[in-house]
Amino acid sequence: MEIWHNNRCSKSRQTLAIIEDSGTKVTIVNYLENPPTKKELKEVLVKLGMKAADIVRKGEDIYKEKFKGKELSEDEWIAALIDNPKLIERPIVIKGDKAVLGRPPENVNELL
Repeated sequence: MEIWHNNRCSKSRQTLAIIEDSGTKVTIVNYLENPPTKKELKEVLVKLGMKAADIVRKGEDIYKEKFKGKELSEDEWIAALIDNPKLIERPIVIKGDKAVLGRPPENVNELL
């Protein structure tokens, strides 16, 4: 199991705690310091069953300044998320061919 984690985010910390409390081994990826590649992000979107626009954090200043009100293609959103990882909704938990957003944190139970 892998979690795209931001330790400053309470939902991310809560999701990680649920995983650790279950005894499941988890790899923590600090996606802000190590953003996903285009290939990795595309794979995770397939596992989530979502489009890139679905995982954009629209409350972030960078979204409001650069992207609000714009129509971007899937590839343009993917590029924006890679260039601005702060825009990626968190946490994302991946296990095998499935992934979930940890909002709410209890969503991770689908993978445990």
